[in-house]
Amino acid sequence: MKRVSILGSTGSIGTQSIEVCEKHGLEIIALAAHSSVDMLEEQARKFRPKYVAVYNEEKYGELKSRLSDTDVTVLCGMDGLCHIASLDENDIVLNSVVGMVGLLPTLTAINAGKDVALANKETLVAGGALVTSLAKEKGVKIYPVDSEHSAIFQCLQGNKPEQVNKIILTASGGPFYGYSYEQLKNVTKADALKHPNWDMGNKITIDSATLMNKGLEFIEAKWLFDLEPEQIDIVVHRQSVIHSAVEYKDYAVIAQLGVPDMKIPIQYSLLYPERVECPTKPLSLTDYGTLTFAEPDYKTFKCLSAAIEAISRGGAYPCLVNSANEEAVKAFLNDEIKFIQIGEIVSSVLEKFPYTEIKCYEDVTAADAAAREYVRSIIG
Repeated sequence: MKRVSILGSTGSIGTQSIEVCEKHGLEIIALAAHSSVDMLEEQARKFRPKYVAVYNEEKYGELKSRLSDTDVTVLCGMDGLCHIASLDENDIVLNSVVGMVGLLPTLTAINAGKDVALANKETLVAGGALVTSLAKEKGVKIYPVDSEHSAIFQCLQGNKPEQVNKIILTASGGPFYGYSYEQLKNVTKADALKHPNWDMGNKITIDSATLMNKGLEFIEAKWLFDLEPEQIDIVVHRQSVIHSAVEYKDYAVIAQLGVPDMKIPIQYSLLYPERVECPTKPLSLTDYGTLTFAEPDYKTFKCLSAAIEAISRGGAYPCLVNSANEEAVKAFLNDEIKFIQIGEIVSSVLEKFPYTEIKCYEDVTAADAAAREYVRSIIG
């Protein structure tokens, strides 16, 4: 029985991961969440993990009191997340926390020799070189959970990396596909939170609306699959049936298809290389009838262009644009800025900061803090 710790257990990916674990009898030994005490208590009582952790330290006392009649050990803060990530009992750590919070637990898990099922984009966006080099040193596997990266990972099976010509990341286009820059000036928060295909948390849904999500995935793909930016294409595919594809040297293209349900890539990451029944529905191509493809609008959706430019420049730029985006999205969700300003703020980081290298975790945190301070100074 594979033993799993889940970071971000109360979010969309976390709850679906728990469903997969239930379906296939995986033992959940630890759970962690940001601040959702009610759901975390419910999960702890149902699955009786050895540990639970709440990242928000202000919630620690409440959670500990609620679980005082159980034998579950309650932890908190970054130390709690990292303790769970490095447990000896772990066979695999699924990291689905949102934001830069996810980087240190990922590094901690890898340093402890634990395989990681990775759904936290910021881990590779901000610290890609650190994470991949440490994973190689420790002989640790990183299994992608994002549907696009999982699709590429699946399309690579049985082939040699040097045979790859390029990869094709598909994008739904979000709720504002086809909008002009002028039209984006008037969209609301409610509009931005209506994703056409996927049910996700607020931050990721906004990232999908700005196409920053695809920009982050572009950066992740570079590190996950050891590619140059020129080897990564993006295609808007509104139906989200083709999750991504790989083009080989002979121009044969292998794609992975399925219904837009995250349980499929989650299950593959946890059970790899096994393929067993998944708690979702099968794909019927005739139900869709038509699949469409288009070029992204790089000019209108500035976040996507900024992310690609950031990884092309290298150094701390991916971290800077990611952190600036986190702060800008937070401000948008708090009604402090307009939707259109997210892309403007993220793009401005590229000109504001000079090139610096990322050689250690402290370099990442310094770049992260600088970008956030810059964005807050703009917003006021």
